[in-house]
This record gives sequence, C-alpha cells and structure tokens, in this order.
Amino acid sequence: MHATTVQKNTFDALKGEFGYTSTMQAPKVSKIVISTGVGSMKDKKKTELIVDRLARMTGQAPAARPTKKSIANFKTRVGDLSGYQVTLRGARAQSFLDKLVHVVLPRVKDFRGLKPTSIDEMGNISIGFKEHTVFPETSDEDAKDIFGLAITIVTSAKSKKEAERFLRHIGLPLQENK
Repeated sequence: MHATTVQKNTFDALKGEFGYTSTMQAPKVSKIVISTGVGSMKDKKKTELIVDRLARMTGQAPAARPTKKSIANFKTRVGDLSGYQVTLRGARAQSFLDKLVHVVLPRVKDFRGLKPTSIDEMGNISIGFKEHTVFPETSDEDAKDIFGLAITIVTSAKSKKEAERFLRHIGLPLQENK
C-alpha cells in the first residue's frame, strides 16, 4: 500500500479519538532500526555471516558500530567492533514492516502477541528476537551460528496511548491490556 494511502487511512481511523484536523497530525512510522551485537565474536567468518544475514533480511548493507568506552571486564577498547545496525526509512521501512507483521511474527514459536508495555513514552516500540532464523531469507542449515537481534519501530506519535492505537491500526499484533 502506498504511504499516502496509509497516512489517510490512519487519519480517518484515529481523528475522532485524538481530534486530528489535518492528515499531517496523524502518526506515521519514521524509521525502523535493526541492530545486533557481535559480543565476544572475534571470528571473522561469524561477523561476515552476521553482515550477510542482516543485508539479506533488510535489503540494505549494515553499518558497523564501534564501542564508545573501554571496559576492562568485557575486554573492549574504544573503537572495537560491538555490533551492526541498519536504519530503514520510507518504502523500505514500509515493506519491512509488512514482512514483519505478516511473515516473521507468525513464524515465532509460541507467539501470543507483543506486549503493549514494550512501547516507550515517546511512542516507539522495541522487539527482541532470540534467533534470526525466523526471517525467511536466512537459511536454516547454519544452525550453529544463530544470533539475536533487536528491532525498534520509531513513530511520530506524541504519547504512549496514541502510539498503541496507531500500531494496532497498522496491524502490529499487540496483546490486549489486562
């Protein structure tokens, strides 16, 4: 679906509840950030595997993230590789979100919906995956090299309540509040 159509539908669905007078007031997905840490992996093949899998999942090359502080207990120095991150915007973000809702989340074992408490006060939601293999682009034959990742969906919602209504409207499977 085209972004302007989604924006118009969001405006129509939420204008009564939040008192929007313009389609530009309705929340929208600003960006989606996918990140993973490499931990203590000093093996070049494993880091190459992480870069390859992230690029396949997102359709975009991941950026290396260096450490910002030296921590002796973790044996890290400033500038060491700590992880990779991909930021998706626009059409790529919309297609990734569609794939996340309709393909990836149904493949998660014992999935009963996302907790609404994972939405922060600024209207963003963070989702953690223990295994990257729930994405269809990753091959399952490399079962020994499984890594976790975090997905943060950044919205332009002004409050937690507005973000929850918006995320439910766009199809994110949130659990009912108890």
